Amino acid sequence: MSHDIIKVSRNTENAPKSFVSTQTVAFSHYNNFSAQLPVDPKTGAIAVGGVKEQAIQCLNNIKAIAASIDHVMDDVVKLNIFVKNISDIALIDEIYTSYFQGALPTRTTVEVAALPMNDALVQIDALISNGEGTAPQAPCALVKVSRNTENAPQGLYSQTAAFSHYNNLASQLPIDPKTSVIVTGGVEKQAVQCLNNIEAVLESIDHVLDDVVKTTIFLKNLSDVEAVNQVCKKFFSSYVPARTIVNVSALPMDALVQIDTVVSHGDGTPPQLPEDTRLLVIEVNNTENAPKVPYSHTVAFSHYNHISGQLPVDPKTGEIVTGGVNDQARQCLSNIMAIIESVDHVMDDTVKINIQLKNIADLDAVNDVYTTFFNSELPARTVIGVAEIPMGALVQIDAVVSNCEGTPPQA
Repeated sequence: MSHDIIKVSRNTENAPKSFVSTQTVAFSHYNNFSAQLPVDPKTGAIAVGGVKEQAIQCLNNIKAIAASIDHVMDDVVKLNIFVKNISDIALIDEIYTSYFQGALPTRTTVEVAALPMNDALVQIDALISNGEGTAPQAPCALVKVSRNTENAPQGLYSQTAAFSHYNNLASQLPIDPKTSVIVTGGVEKQAVQCLNNIEAVLESIDHVLDDVVKTTIFLKNLSDVEAVNQVCKKFFSSYVPARTIVNVSALPMDALVQIDTVVSHGDGTPPQLPEDTRLLVIEVNNTENAPKVPYSHTVAFSHYNHISGQLPVDPKTGEIVTGGVNDQARQCLSNIMAIIESVDHVMDDTVKINIQLKNIADLDAVNDVYTTFFNSELPARTVIGVAEIPMGALVQIDAVVSNCEGTPPQA
């Protein structure tokens, strides 16, 4: 592969536009979509009706963006659904499957405290395959491989969708696959069940937990974070993947924890040859110029770097910076920039940003700072409001960054 793979940022008039994000950013074999609110692109207003109509608008916007880059909904490998009321998922499911003709994507579903527009009941973002790659890669008809196992919970999603050099797993709830109910006990037992489910999915596709490059842990009670961290220590033996902790208002089935994972796939998907790619290396990096955490700052695999969620912590003092949300957002982004620079990249290599805000009304203030960190096209972006952020912070930000040099043995 070339060291000069080009990030391709695109927008269409058939979906809502934003001055602070790009609708889709393609790099290598994936398209990273910004979260879509239920906004009619012709009027700029929230779609009329309830959550079902709003979900239709979100999915129509995703479909329009996919069509604008010559893709279809069946190219989607992962969807993240953020709702204001977890009970609305049943209504969304009534229309959701009609958008796909083949295997369903993997999926994460959570209830959040707030969405960027007050009247929005749902927001959906997407990760879409990009078989043609980005220049100077030669186009090839890579195959999306969706798989399920009886040893993990099943639902209206695929347990794993592999494409190119990544497996995108559905977020795992603490469900016993034999009984289909949430395991009894506290958050520790639930976290163990989530990770057991992830391990079962991975074993079904000949992978192991040490192939995980990023975890996102959704917690109903942020006070449970240390208990879950202790459970994670027992499951990851050789290194700890990049990690983001997100407080949610509710999870499906009233669970206390849900864990999402991104997994390396060295063998690739057809027509890539297993013997050419099976030995791809996971590269873990930490820097003293970002806050010290009990997990990896960044994990690179193939053509992507995954950055852990960054709090507004001064790495010299280990404390939250003083000041308001502007100062905190600047510190989060400065920490991300320090991590990116430590692996010889720059902020404009970022393809996706995820922002959690304690107060969604702070978004304009964050945007004023946010745009100053980029000199070219802005990344795709997802913003949610949460009730609480670790260390009492007002904002937390994580990122996905391009990695044009790839990881060994890629050239």
